[in-house]
Amino acid sequence: MAQILVEDITKTFKVSKRKEGLLNAFLSVFRREYTTIKALDSISFKIDEGELVGYIGPNGAGKSTTIKILSGILVPDSGDCRVLGRIPWKERIEHVRDVGVVFGQRTQLWWDLPVIESFELLKDIYKIKENEYKRALEELIEVLNIKSFLDIPVRQLSLGQRMRCELVASLIHSPSILFLDEPTIGLDAVSKLAIREFIKRINVEKGTTIILTTHDMDDIESLCSRIIIIGSGKILYDGTIEGLREKVSKDRILIIDIEDGKDLNLRLDGIKSVNNENSRWYITFDPEKISPSELIFKITNAYNVKDLFVENPPIEEIIAKFYLEQKI
Repeated sequence: MAQILVEDITKTFKVSKRKEGLLNAFLSVFRREYTTIKALDSISFKIDEGELVGYIGPNGAGKSTTIKILSGILVPDSGDCRVLGRIPWKERIEHVRDVGVVFGQRTQLWWDLPVIESFELLKDIYKIKENEYKRALEELIEVLNIKSFLDIPVRQLSLGQRMRCELVASLIHSPSILFLDEPTIGLDAVSKLAIREFIKRINVEKGTTIILTTHDMDDIESLCSRIIIIGSGKILYDGTIEGLREKVSKDRILIIDIEDGKDLNLRLDGIKSVNNENSRWYITFDPEKISPSELIFKITNAYNVKDLFVENPPIEEIIAKFYLEQKI
């Protein structure tokens, strides 16, 4: 069953044009010129209950605009949008009770208050019953390991600590849907792993439907079974990561370590490139022209191989190549 349904949503913004020079700055006070930017151009998709979807694209593609429409912050120019059967911007009070939102570069916590007091205020805003609040808070505190800084003002927290608190704040009312806009931006490796594990856990254990926007492709690859790519306000791809790999490039990479540091000389059909980095060889090949087993057989017969493994090109390369093909 579709929890989120988006049909032909369009959103434009008027942006004032500013010309160089003092005279032009003075004239703009009396007559401004505007340009229209189409942030979303008739986009459509649906997301079913319990899905964890990566929503990705370059800067300015329309990701945050989409999230703001789905969360009821923005009103589209045209089209239809239903979240849990509601129109977000028309039924905001009922809507916000069932959704949680985390914007990585903005906070929903009170900057000068201790963290626990922000949670208490959110309890009153959402009108959460005391027993339900305590049960949810205790679980979230334990899972995200934030007990040690509950009494510290938000402004004194590190970025990683604050992001964990932001997740608690977005889930304190047990929403059915969670929108995450760059939740791991600027975080260190340990904090990223902790937040990824938490996102995966609430999706699997609680069945929370999640839309994740991020530029960190490791987040996408480790969490999402489905991705939607947006560029210039249009949906360019909707499917699995494996499907995108098939669409963009079927290439594989054979990585090998050769004993005695010998040079690798290969003249085989299907080999696209051979590179050496720190005594390790990276062979990019087309598996439709030469199979991995055939390539490994030929190399191991000609060289003393210490170690080898086959992998797909990094997801960052696949996404970057897709962007280039789509000219975005």
